[in-house]
Amino acid sequence: MSAQSASTLEAKLKKATSTSDKMELKYELAKIYNKSNSTRSKAARYAKDAYLLAKDKKDYFMLGKIGFLDGDIHEKNRDTPRALSRYDAAKDNAVRAGDNNLAIAILKKVAQLHTRSKKYREAYLATNEALSLKGKGASTGGSSTQTRLINENTKLENENRRLTKDKERLSNELYAIKGKKGGPISAGATSVLTREEAAIQRERLKEIEEKEKQLQSMASEKAETEKRRARLERKYAALSKEDLEKEALLTETKLENERASNFNKILGLAVGSLCMFAILLFGRLSANRKSKKELEEKNGLIATEQKKADELLLNILPAPIAAELKANGRAKAQKFNDVSVLFTDFKNFSGIAERMSPVDLVDELDHCFKGFDYIIAQYPSIEKIKTIGDAYMCASGVNGKAHKADDLVKAALEMQEFLEEYKLDRQKRSKVFFEARIGIHSGPVVAGVVGFKKFAYDIWGDTVNLAARMESNSEVGKVNISATTYQKVRHLFSCDHRGKIAAKNLGQVDMYFVQQPVGATA
Repeated sequence: MSAQSASTLEAKLKKATSTSDKMELKYELAKIYNKSNSTRSKAARYAKDAYLLAKDKKDYFMLGKIGFLDGDIHEKNRDTPRALSRYDAAKDNAVRAGDNNLAIAILKKVAQLHTRSKKYREAYLATNEALSLKGKGASTGGSSTQTRLINENTKLENENRRLTKDKERLSNELYAIKGKKGGPISAGATSVLTREEAAIQRERLKEIEEKEKQLQSMASEKAETEKRRARLERKYAALSKEDLEKEALLTETKLENERASNFNKILGLAVGSLCMFAILLFGRLSANRKSKKELEEKNGLIATEQKKADELLLNILPAPIAAELKANGRAKAQKFNDVSVLFTDFKNFSGIAERMSPVDLVDELDHCFKGFDYIIAQYPSIEKIKTIGDAYMCASGVNGKAHKADDLVKAALEMQEFLEEYKLDRQKRSKVFFEARIGIHSGPVVAGVVGFKKFAYDIWGDTVNLAARMESNSEVGKVNISATTYQKVRHLFSCDHRGKIAAKNLGQVDMYFVQQPVGATA
């Protein structure tokens, strides 16, 4: 897509109908808005939208490109952890799409970022991975042995073509000689010819004999050439794989040597520091190894740190999943037939974000999400799943406790009360504030742990998608639930039936606004 102004692309986006056009236009807008600090939040929004469209289409090439751009946006916003996370996902998608050049470019950015952060080992690993991809995708160029064999093979092919051409020419000449009027005759017939005619006839017979000998010689020469060529091809086949590996190794070695000098210096300093630390530690432990009390204190400290690690793991994963992960090193995916899922999302988040400094924005988000965390902590059946930008997601029925849809509805109402108090406080101080829509739906989900370095617990399925639609079709300050959830809580809460509401990709869906618990006074 040729370079165009943001206004032109915005106009095209409004008219676009196909998913592919919208995805490309949003990607181009994100690139344009990423050039300026003042519009980078718009770039992030467009990149997110384009990424979701590419994800729906399973377009791994675009997922790689958009993820690369999104990582650059976060890098310019000085959010290194998110930048690295985006780059890592983008590299995986680029490799999955078969675009090694894009993957190498992403890995170079990762190496630069780690180098600036003085994480030289990580930078070295990223560089090595890029070299590996480059070795797979680049042409070796051929070794001297391969070049000689190829040249010799070409020479034989040219010689073969020449021999075939000469043979055809001689054959044509032979036929021409034999076909001349009064062609060659037997020796016994010469008596009826004049002396002059007999002499001509003898010359023709001699010429034919000569041509036939030449043809036989060429046939032998051609056969020998074919044998040489067959031997050459066998030799080339035997050497080809070995030479290709040697060339790939030479290419990789050459690229590594460009970085080796600086890395060796850094490595030397690191090893020296580690050795010094090891000597000091060894001396300290040797001097105190007979002290039982100190050993007990150290064991107690280890136990305390282990407990902290366990608590941190439980903050990330449900208890049964954490236990399985610790025991087996992995956790199997599970299917839950009856779960309730809650989504929240802040109204006009992007617009509010543009009016706040990055520090204030993160502080306010942290305040709101901590409030939500505190509320759901009062309900054992509810497990926080994740936050996605300004969205918050939790569910009841996935952490080994009994599924209670009413717990999730109570928590949702408390979240709205919390935000109302927060809003009044911010208004008194003439500060901007967040208002949320909340949606809940109940049904089956699949849950599991994904990832390797930064693993995460997540849930998937139509239930999750419909819960998101409940949120997007809710209103500020309201809790919008589906008919399925309503059937589970209708005896416990007063609800207003909204009728059938059009939900994206789902058609007309019954929805209800939760008012208050049954028996509560307004």
